[in-house]
Amino acid sequence: MVLAAGRGERMRPLTDTTPKPMLTVRGQPLMQWPMQALARGGFLHQLVNTAWLGEQIPAHFGDRTTWPGLPEVQISYSHEGQDFGQALETAGGIVRALPRLAEVFWVVAGDVFAPDFVFTTQAFQRFVASPALAHLWLVPNPAHNLGGDFGLSAEGLVLNLPKGAAGRDHTFSTIALYKKAFFVDCGVPAGNPQGTALALAPLLRSAMDRGQVTGEVYAGNWTDVGTPERLAQLNQS
Repeated sequence: MVLAAGRGERMRPLTDTTPKPMLTVRGQPLMQWPMQALARGGFLHQLVNTAWLGEQIPAHFGDRTTWPGLPEVQISYSHEGQDFGQALETAGGIVRALPRLAEVFWVVAGDVFAPDFVFTTQAFQRFVASPALAHLWLVPNPAHNLGGDFGLSAEGLVLNLPKGAAGRDHTFSTIALYKKAFFVDCGVPAGNPQGTALALAPLLRSAMDRGQVTGEVYAGNWTDVGTPERLAQLNQS
């Protein structure tokens, strides 16, 4: 699942006319980078959620696409904006799409640039065989998030540490694997028929407290394209 429903308020005025994940980075839409990386790893059924200016995304990609050197990708959509008039936040959007997702699935934000990340079947199968309900890729804290999001134990458990705590050295890259069971007790039924907005972070933190979230560090090139300045820097480099 590629998350592409957000409004991108901090990117205005660029996002007044273009969905944030469709902004151009190095010659192609930002969200196309993770979509191509998924295809390169053999993950050819991709679901994209939309809301703000969401009609532009299927108009560009259609329901199937092929990039040079990559196999054909089949794309489906969860149109939160059309169905409910708004984006449903990260967890709400995932739960909305849950009946159409496999028992185990990748999630990546369409507004994060990580061109070197490799989506591997080995990582996928390792997670399938593990007791964890979620597996996160973390990055060293960037300048815009020096306080970090989480800690990581020597055993590979992601830790829900309070703000300011020692060891809160990692930021969530947005790249993760989930099992459907992770969302069973979220309070919203699969398919999210009422269009309930639901944040992901509280669900993750609760699961971390139960020891159900594993993780690893991704040390490659990674940018949360959250401001026009970061976008400009990417396109100048």
